[in-house]
Amino acid sequence: GLNSPFTDVPVIDPTGGLGDLGQGVIRAVSEMAFKSDPLRLLRAVRLAAELGFVIDAQTEALIKNSGHLIAGVAGERSREELARLLAVPNSEPLWPYLDRLGLITALIPELAPAKGVAQPREHTWDVLSHSLRTIAAVDFLLRQGSWQYASQEVLNLVPWSPELAQHFGQRVSGSTRRTLTKLAALLHDIAKPQTKMVDQSGRTRFLGHAGEGATITVSILKRLRFSGQEIRLVETMVRHHLRPPQMSQQGELPSQRAIYRYFRDSGQAGTETLFLSLADHLATRGPNLDLANWREHAELVAYVISQHSRQEERVAPAKLVSGHDLVSIFGLSPGPKIGQILEAVGEAQASAEITTRQQALAYIANLLKSSTGEPGL
Repeated sequence: GLNSPFTDVPVIDPTGGLGDLGQGVIRAVSEMAFKSDPLRLLRAVRLAAELGFVIDAQTEALIKNSGHLIAGVAGERSREELARLLAVPNSEPLWPYLDRLGLITALIPELAPAKGVAQPREHTWDVLSHSLRTIAAVDFLLRQGSWQYASQEVLNLVPWSPELAQHFGQRVSGSTRRTLTKLAALLHDIAKPQTKMVDQSGRTRFLGHAGEGATITVSILKRLRFSGQEIRLVETMVRHHLRPPQMSQQGELPSQRAIYRYFRDSGQAGTETLFLSLADHLATRGPNLDLANWREHAELVAYVISQHSRQEERVAPAKLVSGHDLVSIFGLSPGPKIGQILEAVGEAQASAEITTRQQALAYIANLLKSSTGEPGL
């Protein structure tokens, strides 16, 4: 056969790579390995995680001393390796390990101030540790990994379906929605250090950290050359990560209008943000999870997802009125007011308050007649 001349040729292996392979060890063959391509620092850890290998102690020490080299790597190459790290499932041990090696803050220096920032008493971990655990919690909720602090009972309360699995597997530019949700988990509290304050009652607050964090997130992801679509999705998740539990009073389910407005504001990232809020909850409480609170949060998420599908069905078949109607029937002149009225009609239609064209026209007449009007009208 073709291969027979080569069967007895000895393998030339001066660095003992075959032995390492057999024992599941990753070892740098020289100190120059990371200098010649600093991305190998991240790749070594990713390969260890993917293959179940370990990095030998000398190489580990070399990695710890070489993290600063990552700053010199082109943004798009760093992005590719970060996306691959985020795609690794069952990531509970991976991210704390990357942090111990100093690689997370080498790649994203904006996360450095989050190290050691203490949080209010309901939190188990400091800001950076919490963020890293939120990544693992996303994997757990998306049925991609374990979570050492929770039982199957905790997971069973969280909605799941073939449609949701397909949704999180969808690609947005280069990355899946699952990967981008984990990226938002890493960055969601990035502005906590600079927004930290203690109020009059002595409680620690982080007012405005979600909005400010969204701004920082955009600058990081632009530097790493993520696509515009990917950036918008992650920015939206960070901006709205506190919003799901705020959609209603505690113990109550949100109104149809609250659900409509939530998806209007969170757009393409609505479902992801709901799951991020659940992951945030798990990574806040850790071993001290209160099952009753968790059940309430999970039921809210399940309800919002199911109601959103119904709202889309109500609005999808046909718009009841058009901008042309507002001009011809009500004598309005073209301008922003028309858009505001159509938005209000869409909200009422999604909320099942109006279902026919006649009701829509009466609703508009009322809007225009009422002296106070809708906000902004």
